[in-house]
Amino acid sequence: MAAIFDNFPLWAALIAIGIAQFVKIPLTYFATKTWQWSLLFSTGGMPSSHSSAVTALSTAVGIREGFTSSMFAISAVIGIIVMFDAAGVRRHAGMQAVVLNKLVDEFNHLLEGMKTFKVRPNQEKAQKLKELLGHQPIEVLIGGWLGILIAIIVDRLFY
Repeated sequence: MAAIFDNFPLWAALIAIGIAQFVKIPLTYFATKTWQWSLLFSTGGMPSSHSSAVTALSTAVGIREGFTSSMFAISAVIGIIVMFDAAGVRRHAGMQAVVLNKLVDEFNHLLEGMKTFKVRPNQEKAQKLKELLGHQPIEVLIGGWLGILIAIIVDRLFY
């Protein structure tokens, strides 16, 4: 169990996630002038904690095992897939959520208007979908650079 505390790639990735999630709060404050502490545990936004985690992991594996090792190759390819997914599939799912939420709002407005009719539908209001799922490409890029930087700093400070 004590060996897990010496697992540099694991700690570099976890620290990168924590820092990236925390950084979202002041960045959002500067843009909106409101503190949104829920961003600490949410997806999407600047920077991408997914990108930070996988680049910190790959960088740490490269530092420890060598950048020509199979372990680095595995972590780098998985990292590329995660980053592509964050900027692609998850981003588009968030865009679909925006459209679906608009349709739900319009449908709920229609239901409110139908209250004057004698026969009212027994329909529950639908819950809104989470719209901030993925990342803009710049959020992925910044998250990636943050992860590399964190892995290098963690290596210098602790190992």
